[in-house]
Amino acid sequence: MNIPKASSKLQEVIDFYSESAIFGRLAASTQKDYDIHLAAVCKTVVEGKALGDYRHKNIKVRHLTQAYEAWLSVGIRTANYRKTVLATAWKHSMRHDVMTHNPVALVQAKSGQQRRVLWSTDQVQKFLSVAYGDFRWRSIGLIVHMAYDWGQRVGDMRVLKWDKLDLTQCRMDITQSKRNAEVHLPISAGLCDMLRQQKEDFGFQEYVAPRVKPRTNAYPPYDKIEISSLINDVLAEAKLPMTLTAMDLRRTAVTEMMEGGVDLAGIMQVTGHKNVASLKPYMVNTFSGASKALAARGNDKDEHS
Repeated sequence: MNIPKASSKLQEVIDFYSESAIFGRLAASTQKDYDIHLAAVCKTVVEGKALGDYRHKNIKVRHLTQAYEAWLSVGIRTANYRKTVLATAWKHSMRHDVMTHNPVALVQAKSGQQRRVLWSTDQVQKFLSVAYGDFRWRSIGLIVHMAYDWGQRVGDMRVLKWDKLDLTQCRMDITQSKRNAEVHLPISAGLCDMLRQQKEDFGFQEYVAPRVKPRTNAYPPYDKIEISSLINDVLAEAKLPMTLTAMDLRRTAVTEMMEGGVDLAGIMQVTGHKNVASLKPYMVNTFSGASKALAARGNDKDEHS
């Protein structure tokens, strides 16, 4: 495997990454996803030339911005995914002193309209049934289960450690990575049983939901892109809508709490939000929630009786 030179093309930089030991340790499904999207990156025509044919030292932010805008024709999620994967390949060469800066990081990504997708209770149960039924997907099942039950970010759940759990008292205590908020939550009976089973198999190392196969005698957590890919595998196996994502679980939990009549102060105790404004992006207006609110107000009474 030859280290790219200053005169090397972007395709060689990507090949250098895809032939690396780091790439080889990714899950097979993730490798496949990366290969597909990196191939699409290289084929993207910018200013009359395929991006993969540009010498990497000549690639400017404007070239990558034009490429990103071309990817948007497929969808914002795909465009952002390709940007992330390309940045990962670029950083790999930076670690080998092939280049000193990463112009991919300077491309302004779009967030699009706020997602309103929610998981139904049946969809969650079907997903967990499939994930827990196959040892390969057990950790992914736990990440989804914990994120949904506790209304927590997937990013915190993927790196959750055993010392944050008390499986005797069925309690979880963590400091969230994004807001540095402390949350103290009970563990439901079903989740606690699953965590006890997981600890029997993986309690010898620090992570609650690690990769189920070791990497150089270690069991590190999945990265975010791997989680997305594996969740898609389970969704496909469970014949669930591929529009569902792990990012939707926190929103789903908040919406269910609202529909259940939990006040905002109580919800913030669970989610770790410090004010209503920061909680608002996770709130989705639903018919069920509106019906309960109006019923509590007395709108279901015959006002002429």
